[in-house]
Amino acid sequence: MRQSYRNPQKKSVLFRAPGLVIGAVAFGAAGGWTASDMLASRSASGGAGLSCRIKGNVSIETGERIFHVPGQKYYAQTKISPQYGERWFCSEFEAWAAGWRKSKS
Repeated sequence: MRQSYRNPQKKSVLFRAPGLVIGAVAFGAAGGWTASDMLASRSASGGAGLSCRIKGNVSIETGERIFHVPGQKYYAQTKISPQYGERWFCSEFEAWAAGWRKSKS
């Protein structure tokens, strides 16, 4: 018979604080965030040494989610305001996967 060497005190956050996980998912859904949005946001904020320089901006006029990459016309003047759902991405793929489109200029 095989013995388990698992530490019973060491549990994932899901088991230690299920309300926290459920609350985070509910809050994200209420704010219009998808699961891919939350994953992209998590990886951008804790990018493990990655340079997350892609700016995810929400249009004031249309509410459209647009990302800007370094070198584009409005990149330098684009400011990120997380309270409006704006955020950083580490790759264009990550932004596309979260449902954002690339700026046309």
